[in-house]
Amino acid sequence: MMLNWVRTIVFSIVFYGLSVPIVLTAPISALFGQRPLLRHVHVWADMLYWSARLILGIDMRIEGALPVGPVLYASKHQSMYETVALVRVLHEPAIVMKRELSDIPVWGWSARRYGMIVVDRSASAKALRAMMREAKETLAGGRSVLIFPEGSRMPVGETPELKSGLAGLYRMLGLPIVPIALDTGKVWPLHGPQRPGVVTVRLGEPIPPGLPREEVEARVHAAINALENQS
Repeated sequence: MMLNWVRTIVFSIVFYGLSVPIVLTAPISALFGQRPLLRHVHVWADMLYWSARLILGIDMRIEGALPVGPVLYASKHQSMYETVALVRVLHEPAIVMKRELSDIPVWGWSARRYGMIVVDRSASAKALRAMMREAKETLAGGRSVLIFPEGSRMPVGETPELKSGLAGLYRMLGLPIVPIALDTGKVWPLHGPQRPGVVTVRLGEPIPPGLPREEVEARVHAAINALENQS
């Protein structure tokens, strides 16, 4: 346990120390367009992956094949690790985020330039039109979309109902859903130190567009929780 705390402290110093200049310089990359910003973000994701591997002893195993063409990825959410690591694995998808994050000065502007799709809890007509516009811009660029349909990080073993945003995006985008199960919580818990291990990221079979809401939610829920209690 003590060694895990030492690793966690060293990782925090290295990762967050390097993240500060990377995040602060992201707006500069954003000034030159989306493509330079995507490369900038990929550098950050690479830095997380290698820092976690070399300092924490955390490696990642990918199961399943990446689909061809844009899809809607729906991922289990257990830790901060996958919020950055999946950017690397899935080749910089647009990410659905809460409105509050987009309001952060400078960072919020950069996030929108990256291609974030903002979900506004007010669900007003104006907010929905903005969300649809951002989603269509993402599809026009040939990119996939990533959503964490549980809404927030969950401890290992918890399988809450999915938020309504998944069904709305599924219907609006008309894309197949690729569910992602993962077990990052076993090495990166919500509380306490990180610990060495190999995490699994499992890409499920694509779920075709056009299915009833109840069916698609049930299939996604089962698929993203496929690794629960197996570690």
